[in-house]
Amino acid sequence: MTLLNPLDLSVINGPIPVAATVAGVLALVALTIRKNRSWWTRVVPAVVLASVVSVAALKFVVDHVWKPWPEPLPVILTVWAGAALLAVCLAVARLRAGRWYSRALSVVLVLVVAASAMTAANAYFGFYPTSRAVLELFTNNRVDLDEAAKPASSVLPAGSRLADVWRKPVDLPEKGTVSEADIPGVFKARPAWIYLPPAYAATPRPRLPVVVLLPGQPGSPRDWFDAGRLTERLDEFAREHDGLAPIVVVADQLGARMANPLCLDSKLGQSETYLAREVPAWIKQRLTVDERREAWTIAGFSQGGTCAVQLAVRAPDVYGNFIYLTGQREPSLSSRAETIKAAFGGDEAAFTRVNPMDILARQRFPQIAGVIVAGQHDVLYRQANAEVFEACRRAGMDVQWKELPGAHDWNVWRPGLYDTLPWLATRTGLSR
Repeated sequence: MTLLNPLDLSVINGPIPVAATVAGVLALVALTIRKNRSWWTRVVPAVVLASVVSVAALKFVVDHVWKPWPEPLPVILTVWAGAALLAVCLAVARLRAGRWYSRALSVVLVLVVAASAMTAANAYFGFYPTSRAVLELFTNNRVDLDEAAKPASSVLPAGSRLADVWRKPVDLPEKGTVSEADIPGVFKARPAWIYLPPAYAATPRPRLPVVVLLPGQPGSPRDWFDAGRLTERLDEFAREHDGLAPIVVVADQLGARMANPLCLDSKLGQSETYLAREVPAWIKQRLTVDERREAWTIAGFSQGGTCAVQLAVRAPDVYGNFIYLTGQREPSLSSRAETIKAAFGGDEAAFTRVNPMDILARQRFPQIAGVIVAGQHDVLYRQANAEVFEACRRAGMDVQWKELPGAHDWNVWRPGLYDTLPWLATRTGLSR
């Protein structure tokens, strides 16, 4: 019997998040208890009221003034933010009296509440599945792209399905490589993260299919490697397919963690040109890839999923496939009117020309195949996902619907992508 390493225990489900919640509640109770009448009649009510008002104001500002993302601030995050603020305020009030060890204990209790809040937020979004994933934030296993993608001395001839002509070399590496590289263009993007599978190191080198993968907003390309466990899962796929897996380029469609240029060419930037023309051109110039459109896939989650459908209908000559993971019904900053005002100065016709749902209503795309993934408990976007699926189906696309346990989080996005790989491998020629 093999014992599970403690670092591989889930921090999303099971005893760890439950224990963290219990510890946080007990720490908050300990900060509240004190044998002092004025403490209970004056300090605690004032601190609780101040914390509630502050968090309510924060939620109002985030949801209705700042609006950094279309969906409201989740209730569970609001509650834990209030708990953390309350813990800090109680600790500050306790620091005014008491011995040094009492003050030190107050600080420790605040840290416990903060850790519980972070654990709850992580469990809600499913970001880091294990403690090992958290610790890997401090490692750097990236390889210089000039070394990982050196020009090949010979390349397998194009024109055949790769699964029919590929023979795994005996000295093929067990794992792929991860690199970081700037992809220049009209859009000011952050560096892309690139996964090259073990087969890329072979001689002769195969021409591999490409997945251009996008993060959500707020986010960055690295999210797919930290929370998405992309290297781990693609190495696993490659082991099961004689070293073959797609090349994955996680591009930046945002420009900054909190930005949202909508993957359109608009007043907010030229994100569409970047993703539809400049990123593919750079990949074809820099890497050994299968250049057939059937071998190219655009994929993403949340805002990145919305972008995937956009690029599928706006650049069907580039991307033959798409994977849409719990995206929005259409590009959105909040309401449709606010989106049109920010991106096109109020010109609704300009938005209609590029909005994928409007395009799908007036054009057919029988050459496009895609997978639309929804979370069973995604109260924000499940209905929108179903509407996008129906629009794609009516437009003649070869689309599949997948509904997975979970909400608008990594518990859906991770399996949503990796469970789709067998379909994608067949579609792109990696398997029969």
